[in-house]
Amino acid sequence: MSLALYNNKKGYYMKNRQKIGKGGDFYTSSNVNPIFAKIFAKTFLQLFSEQNLPLQLCEIGGGTGKFALDVLQEIHKLVPNTYERLTYCLIEESPYHRTIQQDLLQQHRQVKIFSSLAEMQQAFPRFSGIIFSNELLDAFPVHVVKKRNEILHEVFVTVDANGQLCELVDRCSDQRIEKWLSEFGPPLVDGQRVEVPLLMNEWLTNIAEWAEKAYIFTVDYGYTKADWTEPERRDGSLRGYYQQQLISNPLLHPGEMDLTTHIHLDALAEFGETLGLRTLYQLRQSEFLLQEGILTYLQDNHDTNPFSETSRQNRAIRSFLLNEGLANSFTVTLQAKIKP
Repeated sequence: MSLALYNNKKGYYMKNRQKIGKGGDFYTSSNVNPIFAKIFAKTFLQLFSEQNLPLQLCEIGGGTGKFALDVLQEIHKLVPNTYERLTYCLIEESPYHRTIQQDLLQQHRQVKIFSSLAEMQQAFPRFSGIIFSNELLDAFPVHVVKKRNEILHEVFVTVDANGQLCELVDRCSDQRIEKWLSEFGPPLVDGQRVEVPLLMNEWLTNIAEWAEKAYIFTVDYGYTKADWTEPERRDGSLRGYYQQQLISNPLLHPGEMDLTTHIHLDALAEFGETLGLRTLYQLRQSEFLLQEGILTYLQDNHDTNPFSETSRQNRAIRSFLLNEGLANSFTVTLQAKIKP
């Protein structure tokens, strides 16, 4: 999965082509309509003010930079003085997306773009402020395990006699996987498979050690331990998206297809607590948007043009609140690292 997504030459995310939106393989909430970023901009401003935070915002996995642009424009509109003093850092591995970000955000002098968290940490050895990610953790490479005859097995990838990728299932010998499952994983029944996100724990540890006083927003689709026990989830959640189509076999189109998994929501919160990250809330995205006042952005619209800005925004608001399909799995997690 790491090779298919992040290899410097052949990895899906590293290639110079469109991945997000109409001409790509998938959509994100920030690409649907600016209303998503407007809500978060208001939330960020409230946190900066109420918690007396340094005016630093770090977006990890910034994609095209569309969310950053919409947030910056909204902050400039609402509180120009805060906009002038704000530092907005973007971390993006994809050279293609970094180029797009530079073009899109060139008018905003407070933007700093980094290729990795490590690079940003060289410029900012400690961080206080707000950290935000949207659909980041779901793209982290994972281990896949399966319980067979009450014994834990790991699912590997190999090549068959015809040179095609195929699965190889062998008894799990990685103690890190067994430890993670015993501490944070859902209980597995025989025949069930699930993804083990060891890299999520590594990433969260890095963030917790780096942050001094910070509020960490994680927006992603995921399941709780209770969700994982549902019969329809016995095959796990690893899948691909190719030309806007869901592909159930993740071994197809290597390097040409987005790969993703539902994150473990309980593990994110529970492991965070062991690192000193207090979970303030974990809300369905629709509940979060309602809590933050998205309905106040609905406008009376007598324009018969369905493509007018008002029509588009009203439609986007309704779509964010419908709670249908994948949208129903999106959760907003807010964790806080406060200096003792």
